[in-house]
Amino acid sequence: MEEQVERDSMDFDVVIVGAGPAGLSAACRLMQQAGEAEQELTVCVVEKGSEVGAHILSGAIFEPRALQELFPDWEERGAPLTTPASRDEVYLLKDAEKAQKLPNALVPPSMHNTGGDITRYVVSAGNLCRWLAEQAEGLGVEIFPGFAAQEAIVEDGVVKGILIGDMGVAADGTPKDGHMPGMELRAKYTLFAEGSRGHLGKRLIERFDLDAGRDPQHYGIGLKELWDIPAEQHEPGLILHGAGWPLDKHTHGGWFLYHAENQQVVVGLIMDLSYQNPWLSPFDEFQRMKHHPLLKRHLEAGKRVSYGARAITKGGLNCLPKMTFPGGLLIGCDAGTLNFAKIKGLHTAMKSGLVAAESVFDAIASGDEGGQELTAFTEKWEASWAHAELKASASFGPAIHKYGTTLGGAYNFVNQLIKGKLPNIHDTTPDHATLKPADECERIDYPKPDGKLSFDKLSSVFLSNTNHEEDQPCHLRLADPELPIRDNLPTYAEPAQRYCPAAVYEVVEDDDGKPRFQINFQNCVHCKTCDIKDPAQNITWVAPEGGGGPNYPNM
Repeated sequence: MEEQVERDSMDFDVVIVGAGPAGLSAACRLMQQAGEAEQELTVCVVEKGSEVGAHILSGAIFEPRALQELFPDWEERGAPLTTPASRDEVYLLKDAEKAQKLPNALVPPSMHNTGGDITRYVVSAGNLCRWLAEQAEGLGVEIFPGFAAQEAIVEDGVVKGILIGDMGVAADGTPKDGHMPGMELRAKYTLFAEGSRGHLGKRLIERFDLDAGRDPQHYGIGLKELWDIPAEQHEPGLILHGAGWPLDKHTHGGWFLYHAENQQVVVGLIMDLSYQNPWLSPFDEFQRMKHHPLLKRHLEAGKRVSYGARAITKGGLNCLPKMTFPGGLLIGCDAGTLNFAKIKGLHTAMKSGLVAAESVFDAIASGDEGGQELTAFTEKWEASWAHAELKASASFGPAIHKYGTTLGGAYNFVNQLIKGKLPNIHDTTPDHATLKPADECERIDYPKPDGKLSFDKLSSVFLSNTNHEEDQPCHLRLADPELPIRDNLPTYAEPAQRYCPAAVYEVVEDDDGKPRFQINFQNCVHCKTCDIKDPAQNITWVAPEGGGGPNYPNM
């Protein structure tokens, strides 16, 4: 008989899982409304990172439309938006040496970051979230960093809150000295804002059949580095985007390089996880990309100071699940509100949080004791400018998947010019189902990193400040522990060794000469790529002990 663990419980009006832009915007707006109505409201935000911003990674060019709605006086409040976009350039890399700059007239309107009536900014998404957390706490929100939501509490088909993961559990599942059972945080309504491929959001989508009638969700992996560069190389607000080399015609993605504040440059690669070749390594594609002369000139003589990687929910409107269920909501990238046509998701995530907050507060203010399905949210969301953005770009990703980067880009360029009047395109093949057998694909021999522009995985993980308590249960769960060696290795050369950007997965040789699948979970940067791309869907990512994972300084 299983021993029943006694758990403490705390009650709130609203519990929010995840201190990202969606969750913190919702928390702020809830308390603003409570203040305006002179109504008492208790709001709690739970964050698995060691601090707010520790797990936040984004490009990022920020469009402050939702921020303006939330805090019209954001400048006076000291929001960390100090580097306005000053110049836009878009390139096609033809090969390892050549690049073609695209005329502005041929760049899709959604890709323009300068001009128009909205000033956009090069920002650190992590620092933006730290600032939002300060505003939230000033309004009376309770924020609990270092606590991982492990389960949703579901009773009689209604979400009633969350269960925080236990602290101090050994690798074999037994309690260690100082063991603390996780608390129950109960609420009238629970908002899930975990970011891309949230492990609770994934379960809720399945439990409540929220993706019925939708296309399978599609993802990318985003890899990013932060560089200090000499003053004479620095042009604050310069924005470069591009596509082409080193990715082949069957692999879709693009790169970015932004000149930020403090003589820093951010450089990164976003690659669709619909790629076919199991020999491909997104990390190594990123490393060799930086050797192209176009990018090299911005980075040479500089010093790499941070590295990170994160999955991106990029399917758009065709893949957006139903966001409501009894007792709660999915918001931000936990649902998939990113506008991939703009390569921006912060502003739409924040807007989803604002709409969620208004819907929840209206319900509670009317005397609702919780547990209802907030259908009013759907009406408000579908009437919002954020939903209109997603609707206008619904075919953006599917067109590239179907026609390739060049023809798909042409389709999207024309479709944006004529206000989305071309037929909607769908992609119904899940990302994990696109890999071809290894013996049908060309093996890729990546150049050895030079330690100046390109680097190995372990030195990169070191710069992410990733740390996990080693004596704890592995948070990367295999449904079938034998499958990686039995099936994935002979068929796909076990692609986890390459799609993971942090050297978590290895195939090693035992003393008897037999291959063994090894999981170095301490290296995990919480990108979720394994949960998405494993061809057998054999790997499930769950939250490790709170406070573990990367500690990004200002990514």
